[in-house]
Amino acid sequence: MSPLPSIVPRYADQPADAPWPTIDWPEGPPRADLDAIVESAFVEPALNETNAVVVVHHGRIVAERYGGTTPSFTGPGEPVGRSTPMISWSMAKSVLHAALGTLVDEGRLDPSSPAPVPEWQDDHRAAITLADLLAMRDGLDFVEAYEVDQPSHVIEMLFGTGQGDTGAFAAARPLAHEPGSTFNYSSGTTNIVSRLVADVVGRGDAYHQFLADRLFEPLGMRSARATLDESGVFVASSYLHATARDFARFGLLYLRGGRWEHGAVLSTTWADTAQVPRSRDAESGHYYSWHWWVIGDRYGTYGAHGYEGQLISVAPALDAVIVRLGRTPEENAPALDAWRARLLDALAVN
Repeated sequence: MSPLPSIVPRYADQPADAPWPTIDWPEGPPRADLDAIVESAFVEPALNETNAVVVVHHGRIVAERYGGTTPSFTGPGEPVGRSTPMISWSMAKSVLHAALGTLVDEGRLDPSSPAPVPEWQDDHRAAITLADLLAMRDGLDFVEAYEVDQPSHVIEMLFGTGQGDTGAFAAARPLAHEPGSTFNYSSGTTNIVSRLVADVVGRGDAYHQFLADRLFEPLGMRSARATLDESGVFVASSYLHATARDFARFGLLYLRGGRWEHGAVLSTTWADTAQVPRSRDAESGHYYSWHWWVIGDRYGTYGAHGYEGQLISVAPALDAVIVRLGRTPEENAPALDAWRARLLDALAVN
C-alpha cells in the first residue's frame, strides 16, 4: 500500500451569531454565485437527476434547491421538496460510525479488541478487530457489485436470502485475506458492525430508541428513520431516510467535532477517526477512514457517500457542509466530484 497522507483533524466552532439548527436552520444572505453552481447540478446531463442540494456556511444555510421526484417502481414518484425524506444508501455507514462512537466513548465497545462475533470464535476470523471492520480491512470475502450480470454478495444480502438477517449473512463469509491487510469496501462489513451495536443496545424498538436518544433527537433530525431487518438490526449499510436538511444537521455535528447545542454528542477523539485515512481507493482516488471517505483536498474535505451520488461533504477549512441527493450513475462520479469542487472553491472566496 502506498503511503497515506498525514492529516491532522480539523473542526470549526459554531459562530456566536448563528443559532444551532436543532429546531430551525438559520439562513444566510443569498449569493448568486452559489445559486448558479447549485442550479447546474439540476441541469448538467452528466449528473442525471439531482433532487436536493443544501449548502451550509458558517452555520447558516446559504443555498438550497429541490427538484425531480422520489424513486418509484410502482408508478410516478412524489415531487421532492424540503420536507421529503430521501434514502441515504451508504451514507448510513457514517451514521453508524456516530452511533457506535457513543458506545466507544462510554467504554462499552473497544475498536482495538477482536470483534465479538459468535461465528468467528473458533477460526482465523477471530483475529478481526472492530477497527478492521470500521476500516473495511477485515479480510472477508465479500463482493460489492451492483451489476445484475455479476456475482454480488451485496445484492444477495439486501434483496435475496440475506435480507432477513443482514449481519448474519455477512458474518458467514469466509476470509479472503489476512485481517488488517487489504482494503475491500463492503456493505456486509457495516451490517456486522451494526449487529455488534444491537448486541449492546438491543434489537427492534430498542435499537430505534437508541438512535433517537443518542443522535436524532439531540440534533433535531426529526425526519430520520432507520430501517431494521427482520432480526431487529439497523441495515446501516444502506437504509436511512431523512430530509436533506436533516442530513446537513448530521454533517454539522462532525464539522463541530461532535459538539452540539447542549454539549457533546460525540467525543472529539471519536470524531477524529472520520478524518484519518486508513486506505486509498484506487478507482476514485479518495481515501477511506473509519466509515467515512476523505477527499484529500486543500479544504480537509471528508464525507459520507452513497450509491448514485448521495453525499454529505464536510469541509473544515471552509466551515461548510454540502448535501447533495439524487441519482448519478457511477461512471459519472468524476463529474459529481468536479461539481463539488466548484462549489467548495466558490465558498472559499467568501
